[in-house]
Amino acid sequence: MKVAAYTSIADDWERRATIRTRPRRLLENDDKLIYPLCRQPLVLSASFMEHCPQCRDFVLAQSFYKFINDVVIFETEIVEKTARDIAKNRFSVPFPLACRIDAMTVVVDEDYHALVALDFLQQTVEMTGIQPLELPEQIELSKALSAAKAHAPAYLHDAVELIAVAIAENTVTQDVAAFSKDLTVKASIRGLMADHLFDEGRHAQFWTRLVQRYWRTASPDDRDVIAQVLPIFLARYLTNELQNNFDLHLIEQLNIGSDLRSALRAEILAMAFPITHRHPLMGNIVSFLRHSGLLQTPSVAQAMHDYLPVPV
Repeated sequence: MKVAAYTSIADDWERRATIRTRPRRLLENDDKLIYPLCRQPLVLSASFMEHCPQCRDFVLAQSFYKFINDVVIFETEIVEKTARDIAKNRFSVPFPLACRIDAMTVVVDEDYHALVALDFLQQTVEMTGIQPLELPEQIELSKALSAAKAHAPAYLHDAVELIAVAIAENTVTQDVAAFSKDLTVKASIRGLMADHLFDEGRHAQFWTRLVQRYWRTASPDDRDVIAQVLPIFLARYLTNELQNNFDLHLIEQLNIGSDLRSALRAEILAMAFPITHRHPLMGNIVSFLRHSGLLQTPSVAQAMHDYLPVPV
């Protein structure tokens, strides 16, 4: 099957990458929030607002630290690793030099995002005096990728990794965009998110093009195997199990009574999104599957049936 010409992102990176165009951002000592209330349901729960609103800033600071920790894991342990393997021609899926150069721009961007995130963590600790609790060593994507690879033959592990990273990079943009527009949050943190979003839009295009290129050349049998792996990946990727565990641990650190602690635990555990077509990230995922060509494959469409919007 003929492979379409590849459109490089290198020129756009030279002109606009945030590592080339943005100064260091400094955290403001004002009355704006460290972290959006809407991203931490614990502080909006009825029991919390009635009985321990004085704990809000502690909870938001710890939630911000976890967000930064998640960014560092996502950027350096997963996306950067995949991009570096492609750039250094260590990937089992072969890509031409133009793709590999673009992959190295992604490596640079992601390491820079991790650096900026850690800088903000340090600035926040210094300004608030709130030390981070022990932070998770994995994110949902880590566990989802491991589960997906475990259900695929070894020779398809790189292809599964490519598609998983592409899905993640096409969903993180929505998450970061909402963060960057929340006017209750400090301007420097919104700027950090806007910078991240600026680069991630370019990354999403890059990963989509690589998946398009791979999928056009994949054999029908390999496509069918990957189709069966996709629901396994999504079931782990879209869960909020790790977030719940973190929130439950956070509740344990609050200086509150046992009855209130139990009430907060119950409210947190009741907040899970069902993993169906109504999950807030599924729109972006389905859009990626269409644009990359996967959803036009019958076995993928069948495997994804429960996740697709219901026709009206």
